[in-house]
Amino acid sequence: MRWQEDSSPSGAHSRAWRVIQEPRGQAIVRRMGLDAAGIQRECAGCHASPGSARPSDGVDCEACHGASGGWLSSHYTVGASHARNVAQGMTDLTRPQVKAQVCLDCHFSGEAKGQFIAHRIMAAGHPRISFELDLFTTLQQHHDEDADYVKRKGGKTNSMRMWAVGQAEAVKRSLELFSQPARAMDGIFPEFTFYDCHSCHRRIYDGEDGNVTAIRNPGRPVDLGTPPYNDENMIMLLAAARVIAPDAAATFDARAKAFHRAMLANRGETVAAAQALRQSADALSARFASASFTREQTFAIMDSIASDAIGERFTDYEGAVQSVMAVDTLLNGLVNQGMVSPGSASGLRVQINQAYAAVRDPNGFQPLSFRRALGSAVRSIRSLR
Repeated sequence: MRWQEDSSPSGAHSRAWRVIQEPRGQAIVRRMGLDAAGIQRECAGCHASPGSARPSDGVDCEACHGASGGWLSSHYTVGASHARNVAQGMTDLTRPQVKAQVCLDCHFSGEAKGQFIAHRIMAAGHPRISFELDLFTTLQQHHDEDADYVKRKGGKTNSMRMWAVGQAEAVKRSLELFSQPARAMDGIFPEFTFYDCHSCHRRIYDGEDGNVTAIRNPGRPVDLGTPPYNDENMIMLLAAARVIAPDAAATFDARAKAFHRAMLANRGETVAAAQALRQSADALSARFASASFTREQTFAIMDSIASDAIGERFTDYEGAVQSVMAVDTLLNGLVNQGMVSPGSASGLRVQINQAYAAVRDPNGFQPLSFRRALGSAVRSIRSLR
């Protein structure tokens, strides 16, 4: 079972509890001043399966696929169908919205105990939180989508659809949590986990030249110096909506800007704007879940991501990283669907890797250089159309 392969990237779920015992995990525990009970309270919600008697097993199958009492034996029975397993209680992770909700709980933040990844946890050394459903699924893939899989599930995973729905569901989850006063505030301070990390974590220059590294973002109508909301998934969602649901894209964009603007007013207006924006994201998620994501649409989405209208919003590191992952995911999705040959795609790795190189160092991120690298990668991909 790949889930149990210690040496494999796809075995990371089984190692989830073990990483707490490793040097970085122990350093986080010390900085947060956690005892054994504190580790259970703060970490077990994501680094172990809910209610598990053996946390050392990490995140087991049932944590994602649901309690298996009704379907475990039929799951490996010859001739058993996926539909039958779902009817008997298996969580249907072939549905993008369902899968996104399951994955978001730990790979973004959730409602359950120990699943909210606050800024104080990251300040103690926890990795930065970023969510991209399809790429993360590929990195954690537990099985091959072979002929038998296609027969049982009715086809291969549409990676382009999975990516787009994942972006919409991430926006929804973020706004849902932010709308809760207990989550949005930490004492008298705002909960900084909701904000763009590098709007504050940037170099300060006190020289006479008054060097300012912040760049105005047309998607965020707020003043420089105001911590902006982390909109990395919003940017990607807008890029996809401009192609798949152009009639809804303008409304989503307007509501996103209204949400940023409301944060300069008061909490009440901000929550109302967040709810309106969440409704738009929910509608787009439903549209994406039923969309085909054709070859032409997928190329158009990559063009949208690199367009001036979207690209000028990559003023900070988080959104830029999302865009590179998106282009890589969408190209691989075309290959997986047989719409682009593997050889043609592999020939473009140099340009894609150059875009990745432009976001390798978050502290050295240069927006204009990154946009040039991303544009070069997408122009190269465009040659496959």
